[in-house]
Amino acid sequence: MPEVSSPPTADRVAAALATRWLGRTFEWLPVCASTSDLAAERARAGAPAGLTIVADAQTGGRGRLGRSWHSPPGENLYLSLLLRPTRPAGEIPPLTLLAGAAVARAIAPLGVSPRLKWPNDVQLVDGAGHKRKLAGVLTEMASAGERVEHVVVGVGINVNTTSFPAELAERATSLRAALDRPVDRAALLAAVLNAFEPLYDEFERRGSAVAVAAFEELAALPARCRIDDRLQGTALGVDPDGALRLRDDAVQIHRVISGEVHP
Repeated sequence: MPEVSSPPTADRVAAALATRWLGRTFEWLPVCASTSDLAAERARAGAPAGLTIVADAQTGGRGRLGRSWHSPPGENLYLSLLLRPTRPAGEIPPLTLLAGAAVARAIAPLGVSPRLKWPNDVQLVDGAGHKRKLAGVLTEMASAGERVEHVVVGVGINVNTTSFPAELAERATSLRAALDRPVDRAALLAAVLNAFEPLYDEFERRGSAVAVAAFEELAALPARCRIDDRLQGTALGVDPDGALRLRDDAVQIHRVISGEVHP
């Protein structure tokens, strides 16, 4: 059984927190269905921007495309951030890229070399050169026309897991597996919040270009890839609205709004 670190409760996280507003309203739960569902519920009730909800386990954690997120108790980080952006709704999708960049910046000082995969994965490269998923981001927005009411950014990070379900074992990893030691979840959560806040504040001032630049700094681009079974070529970069820019073998440029990226 993996060694279980102490829970990332409010007092333990606050000891390492350097933010002004993010994470200053904080909820920790032993278990819940989904931290993002709770954050959205709190948002509709008027909760402030910066609310951070963390669970020790989730029974209904989810990722992109309706997938479930492996959420065993006592091992990893499952969190959701409540944001109330002033940017128009069309600029919100790149917040997924920004959140991935914040996670990558937070974990790099531990001694790993994270890479970002469009649109929402943080990966590590194993000893055999295979890219394995460490973390995922799911961003959900509530809006009225171009006015954004709130955004919930859900993040799952594999911290101390040493065993994955068979369907994930070949493509997932954890910080403990990469470092061969347990990682303190409270300190890591504080590092993620400390990295996210200044990026987000700059996003509020300057818009989606901030998120795109932060993503491209740690993305392995340009890179050969395939989008589902419909398109292949070279991923060149990301447009201001978060779309992936891909050049196919006929040298035609495509804007990819959604889909699964494969090597």
